Amino acid sequence: MTLTSTADRPQWRGISSLATSPLTVLGLVCVCLAGLLLLPLTLPIGSFYWDLFIYFDAANRIFSGQVPGVDFFTPVGPLGYWLFALVIDLFSQGQPLLIAQWSLLIVTAPLMALVVLDVDRRSKGVAFAILLPFLFFQILPFNVTAYYSYPSIDGFGIYNRQMTEILYVLAAGLLFMTSRPMLAAVVIGTMLALFFTKVTGFFAGGLLCALALATRRIEWRVTGVAVAGFLIILAGLELSFGLVSAYLGDILALVLLNEGSLLPRFLQAASIHFAVFGPLAALIVTLFLLDVRRIIEAARAVLKAPGHGSLAALLDRPVVWLAAAVFAALFVETQNTGGQGFIFVWPVLLMTALTVKRFTGWRNALVLILICASSLPYLMEVTKRSARAFVGQIKYVELESRNLKTLGRVNQRPEIMHHAAVMKTVYAEHPETFQTLADAGELPNFTLYTEPDFQLTWLMSVDEAVDAIRAYEAEHGIRFESLMNLNFVNPFPWLLDRQAPRAVAIGADPYRAVPDPDAAVLGEIRNTDLVLYPRCPITNANETLRELYAPALAGFEKITLSPCWDGYVRPEIAIELAATDPLSSAVIRR
Repeated sequence: MTLTSTADRPQWRGISSLATSPLTVLGLVCVCLAGLLLLPLTLPIGSFYWDLFIYFDAANRIFSGQVPGVDFFTPVGPLGYWLFALVIDLFSQGQPLLIAQWSLLIVTAPLMALVVLDVDRRSKGVAFAILLPFLFFQILPFNVTAYYSYPSIDGFGIYNRQMTEILYVLAAGLLFMTSRPMLAAVVIGTMLALFFTKVTGFFAGGLLCALALATRRIEWRVTGVAVAGFLIILAGLELSFGLVSAYLGDILALVLLNEGSLLPRFLQAASIHFAVFGPLAALIVTLFLLDVRRIIEAARAVLKAPGHGSLAALLDRPVVWLAAAVFAALFVETQNTGGQGFIFVWPVLLMTALTVKRFTGWRNALVLILICASSLPYLMEVTKRSARAFVGQIKYVELESRNLKTLGRVNQRPEIMHHAAVMKTVYAEHPETFQTLADAGELPNFTLYTEPDFQLTWLMSVDEAVDAIRAYEAEHGIRFESLMNLNFVNPFPWLLDRQAPRAVAIGADPYRAVPDPDAAVLGEIRNTDLVLYPRCPITNANETLRELYAPALAGFEKITLSPCWDGYVRPEIAIELAATDPLSSAVIRR
């Protein structure tokens, strides 16, 4: 009698295969991340952390019926704001940076599922080699370059990270998928996501798609379906909301605000990311030299018999794909100050590693060494930074606040927390010093916004402002229904359950992301009940915003809410206050 082990039975083999499936891993990861958003987690605050609060401003506007790009100016596309609003509505107590980071999985997880499902049919190992690096960078909210030495997380560059994570899915699909319908779905999904995340990513994705078409990795029929699907969805959004034309108008305005030569930006991107760019450049040169005879022969074949087939034979080789991907990554980085850089080159490196078997001896070893040198720096940097942040915060203390909701779910070293509180007092008690610096066009120090202590001071002052607004309203028997902040971010409508004025830009960097206000913008500001002006510290950026919107503030009454905050009250409300409470003139001054 022959005995059959349970492991050999078909049903057990099926269960085992399902348990080790890339799709199962992807699904379990998504479930675990959703579970973590149910917990009251805190994270160590890092450089430019207030970038995250732009998402709260956008979400509050979305919940009030405003459409990004149509009803208010945005520095990037609307997709990230929509996803954040959706997830924070479902997980209202989740740590906000994790929500911003993981909400993209609503888009990328289904598309990556299509990629690994197709690839898994041929090679489970390759499917995991595609999936695991994607999950690593998608899960961890860290950029590949650090702006601050102490352990912390990155609350900035969020949409830059999202852009490269989408590009990763697109590159993997173009290089490894064989199913035409699924590939068409991946191309449509990723290109739409890139278009509505950041347009530079859309152009980079277009370059990869163009190369895939030229190399016949994607057929004309699939291309036609993808283009048609893309345009139909854009047409639907334009007819329903006027979204596409408004978004393109915002892009044009940003281009005009950020004019300048691209060459210095390419050089800057290459230098910032040289730990990866250097080995990639060396790998491209090496592959070209090792394959130069075949390349020359293929080029001659194109000249003798031009056609799609001969062109594909010339272009469909690792050296060309690497050159295209590296150029696309550099182009993306010309518009970035943080993100995950070249991570979408990994599928190309994987493809290269799988095709270098024809090289022998030292040639094969050299190529593999350069592949490792190109792929390991980002992996090691993010691993190191995440380990330091999550271990280091064991000794950190949480920010104490009354009014910040989940915006205050941060911690930091006790001495940095103390320093932030001291600086808030200094800003309030010595405004003339910082006014002098602002008049000279300077910040209190050159890297002010990168330092966690400033970000903590800012949160402490916001907490104070909410108390001051409520106290003023209670004292005078009024309620300010609409609030604006003459600052980079405006969290007050979210924190106080009020409205933000339409048309006014979010992420208000007056030097890069705030167009000159037109009549519509000025009109909305004139109808705003309370416009806040922060004084802890006084900065040239805030002064510039106040000057930019000065025509709309004419006639507003200036009040002192607290040592760190002034306010401008809409004239109609100020008149009502003066009529009902003559003593209010003691706190109102022009």
